[in-house]
Amino acid sequence: MKPNIETFLGCEAPYEEAKIILYGAPFDSTTSFRPGARFGPSAMRHESFGLETYSPYQDRDLLDRPIFDSGDLELPFGSPDAALFDIQSHAAEILSDGKLPVLLGGEHLVTLGAVRAAVEEYPELEIVHFDAHADLRENYLGARLSHACVLRRCHELIGDGKIHQFCIRSGDREEFRFARRHTELHPFSFDGLEETVARLRESGVPVYLTIDLDCLDPAAFPGTGTPEAGGVSFPELLGAIRTVCTARVVAADVNELAPMLDASGASTAAACKVLRELLLALPV
Repeated sequence: MKPNIETFLGCEAPYEEAKIILYGAPFDSTTSFRPGARFGPSAMRHESFGLETYSPYQDRDLLDRPIFDSGDLELPFGSPDAALFDIQSHAAEILSDGKLPVLLGGEHLVTLGAVRAAVEEYPELEIVHFDAHADLRENYLGARLSHACVLRRCHELIGDGKIHQFCIRSGDREEFRFARRHTELHPFSFDGLEETVARLRESGVPVYLTIDLDCLDPAAFPGTGTPEAGGVSFPELLGAIRTVCTARVVAADVNELAPMLDASGASTAAACKVLRELLLALPV
């Protein structure tokens, strides 16, 4: 791998020395409402230089963490199958080298490629999912590969009781029925997160953390393709990330920033800070 020219703030360690590998998946071809998430990864890199590397929330600094930013993948926008294959291949290379991959979306479908790679490496994988939407549809307008179906496809890989969903406040009736039977659903908030993470930590199972930024209230984060009224606050999300990272997190992603949908730049700034806090909290 070669270093990216414009990296996320502080993520400039050589690949060989890095423990965390950042990579982008600028893909939004199955977006069901407002497109633009493909521009999220590059916007986060560019705007990250408005941040400090130091986090007063955690008393940690990105300059003290060996993180390599491998840049954005070149993905075929017209083929979800091909895009997911490329994402999976990249994640698999990182995992096989004993490093922790962090994926920047892009729409939420990109998570499926990363989860496929993580399951190959860690067959006992469980998923912690922050989102406004259940993403459990069998198909969306006939398409089984859609950002509206991504957790349904993940369920097919890992099975019942291994997907832990928080902040969910939108979905059709069948999605909520499916969740009650097959996932651990915590609607509207992070209630139950500490108990869930305590069980995951005690069991030592590998955890994949996927963060759809529309879990945030759109008053705080309007720059996303499918904003949903309600949602959690920014400090609540940061606290939840720190909680999950006390478990054995082996891979993670942050997705669904559509930067041009918030001309103020506040959503991109929030996404950058979420990513900084995630990178500092990960157990490496």
